[in-house]
Amino acid sequence: MENGRAQFPFPYQPYDIQEQFMQALYSALDQGKVGIFESPTGTGKSLSLICGALSWLTDHEEKRRQEAAALLNEGEAALSTSTDPSSSSAEPDWITDFVQKKAERDLVSKLKEEELKRKKREERLEMIRNNVQLKYAMKRKSREDEEAFELLQLSKKEETEPQGEQEDEELIIAEYESDDESKTRSRFCGADDDTDDELVEEHVTKIYYCSRTHSQLAQFVHEVQKSPFSKDISLVTLGSRQNLCVNEEVRRLGSIQRINDRCMEMQKNKHEKPQHEEGVKRKRGPAKSVCPYNKASALQQMRDNVLGTVHDIEQMLKLGRETHACPYYATRLAVPPAQLVVLPYQMLLHEATRRAAGVQLKGQVVIIDEAHNLSDTLSCIHSAELTGAQLCRAHSQLTQYGDRYKSRLKAKNLMYIKQILYVIEGLVRGLGGKVGQNPQSQTTQTGTELHTINNFLFKAQIDNINLFKLQRYFEKSMISRKLVGFVEKYAGSGVSLQTQSSLNKESRRTEGLNRYLQTLQSNQSNAPVSSADQQGSEAEKVLSASPMMQVEGFFMALTNSNTDGRVVVHRQGTLSESSVKFLMLNPAVHFAQVLKQCRAVIIAGGTMQPVSDFKQELLFSAGVGEERITEFSCGHVIPPENILPLVLCSGPSGQELDFTFQNRDSPRMMDETGRILSNICNVVPGGVVCFFPSYEYSRRIVSHWEASGALTRLANKKKIFHEPKKANQVEQVLSEFSRCIQRCAADAGGLTGALLFSVVGGKMSEGINFSDELGRCVVMVGMPYPNIKSPELQEKMSYLDKHLPHGGGRSPGQALIENLCMKAVNQSIGRAIRHRGDYSSIVLCDRRYSRPATLSKLPTWIKTRTSTHTTFGPAFAALRKFFLEKKQKQM
Repeated sequence: MENGRAQFPFPYQPYDIQEQFMQALYSALDQGKVGIFESPTGTGKSLSLICGALSWLTDHEEKRRQEAAALLNEGEAALSTSTDPSSSSAEPDWITDFVQKKAERDLVSKLKEEELKRKKREERLEMIRNNVQLKYAMKRKSREDEEAFELLQLSKKEETEPQGEQEDEELIIAEYESDDESKTRSRFCGADDDTDDELVEEHVTKIYYCSRTHSQLAQFVHEVQKSPFSKDISLVTLGSRQNLCVNEEVRRLGSIQRINDRCMEMQKNKHEKPQHEEGVKRKRGPAKSVCPYNKASALQQMRDNVLGTVHDIEQMLKLGRETHACPYYATRLAVPPAQLVVLPYQMLLHEATRRAAGVQLKGQVVIIDEAHNLSDTLSCIHSAELTGAQLCRAHSQLTQYGDRYKSRLKAKNLMYIKQILYVIEGLVRGLGGKVGQNPQSQTTQTGTELHTINNFLFKAQIDNINLFKLQRYFEKSMISRKLVGFVEKYAGSGVSLQTQSSLNKESRRTEGLNRYLQTLQSNQSNAPVSSADQQGSEAEKVLSASPMMQVEGFFMALTNSNTDGRVVVHRQGTLSESSVKFLMLNPAVHFAQVLKQCRAVIIAGGTMQPVSDFKQELLFSAGVGEERITEFSCGHVIPPENILPLVLCSGPSGQELDFTFQNRDSPRMMDETGRILSNICNVVPGGVVCFFPSYEYSRRIVSHWEASGALTRLANKKKIFHEPKKANQVEQVLSEFSRCIQRCAADAGGLTGALLFSVVGGKMSEGINFSDELGRCVVMVGMPYPNIKSPELQEKMSYLDKHLPHGGGRSPGQALIENLCMKAVNQSIGRAIRHRGDYSSIVLCDRRYSRPATLSKLPTWIKTRTSTHTTFGPAFAALRKFFLEKKQKQM
């Protein structure tokens, strides 16, 4: 059964394409390939991934077990027989014999040890699965008494008042020696050992599954719970502290930054030894609070529970509250013995975050789902941005910190603090301003400049500073965290949090990884819904408390190789609104580490087209050979007659549809679009979703229709809804849209359903399903090309033109523009068909869609059914016939 398997356990009879998917996945994992798997939404991709990958894992474990047993038998047999006396070696027989025997003995004892460890692991899991209830009952009583006592102690401790200078001890940086001066582990490395030694163990072969948002991860875990593997797989879900913390006092802090800082501080307090020396009085001051949820015994027990049964994040939080254990740390302890680890993108793709989470990729399998935007995601995670206001504030805070503790900081620390201040001054100079003055009142010449990293360092006059050493200093001294503590403590007592700046502009910008983390939060379906204004003030708090974190992120970005990134200096009139941004142009350098360490990497998505450019940018550039790559693409499970994709080259009055930037604002084009929609709404039942290329164009065309009366005509047929700009209003609009369609279907009155105006790349174009009556027709107005004038995009294009091979009569830069556009189109039109019995029509309004090169970038299952119409009549007739047939079938 080499590289294949006859049957896969599955909760029901799988479709043929699911069988093929699992076979292809199994052999890709077995041969250690990099696989690109495309399977449209609605075809049961998650279940195919689960059953295919876990079947391989069980077989792989079994094979290893048999190989080890065979080796063990061989070794023992060899030990029992004596060596052949007729050996012609120069050494005496007994020496040869001894050396051989010793090697064999070592092998046998190693194999026995591994076998013993494996048995112990299995027995332990078995025990957990059988005795969960029993263990609960015994431990709960003792824990409740213990916790009650501890919480009482904590509340008493909190009441003591802080006294004297001494209690700033935790804000002072420990003595620092850089690695040149001392190879010994410096004092603060002790904090790296967050876990207690006895809890550290080796990693078993496992599968890392990652996706973009927490709701996608939760969905995946629910699929695992439904699968035949749910009883005997050990799965752990990783998340940020913001998602997993159960300590209400910490959760209340809201922002991810402050939750992290508070948690780390409590960890540090836990690890500190009380310093009771003979004859020395204990320093007065408040007892430092430690987290009551972070106890070795409770963590161990929770970790066992998590490994014993499959939990999603909600269930883990519940378990954590019941057992008084921290899910964040318990899940990290569960990583080594777990067989399936489910985690968000940035935990796997960002090296520092990966290290912190205890994720080891060597020899393991990685599955990246929803990977159509993988290259953008990698660039986004590794880019960073700083505004003038943040830089001035960081400078002001660090200066005040240095002044306050000058007498208590060692010379080495003061030297590094001076260097950091010097680099910040250089960055502010680069933006055309000065530190120490209000950044709002400093004017700068507007304009945008692009530099390579080296040129930027020369221009800012900071090329003489060793940024690698500074980065190490940031990591080891944890100065950014100390500064947060310092500012939170002294805000309102002479330490200025900020140099008055306009925060509203800033709250839209956050440094690379933080920004990515926050998009994750906003996508998270089960987060408590906060109003966008609250989110704004949240970002404000993060920025005002901790600009140094962002500065640290930017310094780290500047240590990338000179050719892999660019620095964009963006002057906006005032210093506070100007910004300096690091742009990651070569995401392959960061992805290469993942590809090199893993046994196999599977990149899966609903639409992975165009695969050739994806391979070029992320795989070949990362040093992966063609022979290691395998591709699998399958059609949809719906019958072909359930989908009707049309390309319209002209409208009802014969006006050619050409929504190029020059033509799209002409009244004739806008009127024609209104007529097309009006005709569509006449024949399409239920919901119609119309996508525009941008918010701005959507606003212009709708106000034109209002003036001309076209909007009123549309509103007579279908109730009109608009995509909201604020993320937290999406749910409300969707539920009203859905209710309206249901009402119209029941009433059979004047209105035939609802029409939703939406924007490509907006809130509705990804992750939201317009299944059944909600999306009987998806209309695409124009082609959503990105803004070609943006300096970032131009830089990315010229980078690709320079570093990637040219092919097919167009440059890689042009290909990027095409691909960004078609990826966005595919995401939007893929919203309509969500299961086997669903049916829908897709109308692409723009003659440019009829070009063969453009058509070829549509998903295969849509492309094969697409018909192009130069005149409107036949297209409209096909549309009417499609819905009449469906209506007759239902009757």
